[in-house]
Amino acid sequence: MIGYSKRFNTIVLGVGGMGSAVCYELAKRGKRVLGIDRFDIPNDMGSSHGYTRIIRLAYYEHPSYVMLLRRAYELWTEIENRTGQQVLVKTGSIDAGPADSWVFKGSLQSCVEHGLEHEVLTGAEINSRFPGYNFPHDLLGVLQPDGGFVLPEPATVAYVQAAHALGAEIHGREEVLGWQPLGQGEGVRVITDRAEYEADSLVITGGAWNAQLLPFLRGYAIPERQVLAWLQPERPQHFTPETFPVFNVLVPEGRYYGFPVHTVPGFKFGKYHHFEEVVDPDTYDREPNFEDEAVLRDFASRYFPEGAGPTMRLTACMFTNSPDKHFIIDLHPEYPQVSFAAGFTGHGYKFASVVGEIMADLAQRQESRHNISLFNVARLTGQVSNLYKNLPGMRVSAGKRVSPQPRGRIARPNRSTPRGTRRIPSKLGISSPGQIHQDYNHDSSDPRYWEKEDVKPFW
Repeated sequence: MIGYSKRFNTIVLGVGGMGSAVCYELAKRGKRVLGIDRFDIPNDMGSSHGYTRIIRLAYYEHPSYVMLLRRAYELWTEIENRTGQQVLVKTGSIDAGPADSWVFKGSLQSCVEHGLEHEVLTGAEINSRFPGYNFPHDLLGVLQPDGGFVLPEPATVAYVQAAHALGAEIHGREEVLGWQPLGQGEGVRVITDRAEYEADSLVITGGAWNAQLLPFLRGYAIPERQVLAWLQPERPQHFTPETFPVFNVLVPEGRYYGFPVHTVPGFKFGKYHHFEEVVDPDTYDREPNFEDEAVLRDFASRYFPEGAGPTMRLTACMFTNSPDKHFIIDLHPEYPQVSFAAGFTGHGYKFASVVGEIMADLAQRQESRHNISLFNVARLTGQVSNLYKNLPGMRVSAGKRVSPQPRGRIARPNRSTPRGTRRIPSKLGISSPGQIHQDYNHDSSDPRYWEKEDVKPFW
């Protein structure tokens, strides 16, 4: 049997989309890296699978994501060139909804603010240009030509193979039982069902299992069951990557997203947050049922009738949601040698390449070249890490709770705000990272939680 080292520069827990990219980025810098995953590599147990995952530059969730996306595109291209494995397919992307909806307005705002090439189309114009679509004529959509999809399984394989070639050690089917700091900034020990290892730094990218490894994330990185459908198109020529852009659309039935036919012989789509089922990642129902299929088929029959043929495939997977639907990327509030990436809320996979670079920076230098202030953990838990403790508004030392002195406005509940909830400021964490902890229970992108002054006009 090959003898392996037990001491590393960095250990990465979770080798899915994010973790595999971290392993590669650190190995590329000449670091001794160990990646550990409890499942196969790649696997379909978490959130880094499904054949195709949307990538788009027009970003209605928040314009600040666009700069990270630009770098993500560069890094996806880099791993393609290094391995010869295609992982990115451009089809164009459509973000559509009513004229006053946050999906349409937010997408358009990101294009305007960042000078992205785009077109604004009515539903009728979308249907005429892309015959697979059957949107209501009064819908408005932003068509951005750089959108498309990433291939998650090939991407994970490409990153792992590239990391191997650079000397990284990666273990599948090895369960982490726990980790221990060796002191304040002194390294870590990781205990698995096979061995014990030590490293100077630890990166935790465990997806739906992050809260098990980092208890302070319980209630803030929440696994949710999600279901996808692949249906046989009646007119396959209208559902190819050349004729069918990926889409996000807000309709009365909810917010849906979808893809052209690729790998699986069916038109793929899903409903964001599906039935909003909070689950245990170890025990949730992975077998889609009749109700799951019915709600998806109803959507397809209305808006993509030529794509609503026989079912080819149904798959259950997981989102891991943060309360405000933004990512959580930070140093551990007490142990700066530990960093983590969590709460990607169903829109994170496209960022896996740049998250790899961010986490490699945090592991190596405890800081990042990228602006990730939007994603600080203190906004949720009130615990400030070394990454932010010296910034304005952070008047406490690392590991301590932020005093209840918010910077900026907390929006007043309006008549449509459900009882027992509080609304979050729309400019979350950009100018004042580490905003105070609030007991939020909402979707910050839901227009029911917006006030007029939160939405600026841009046409």
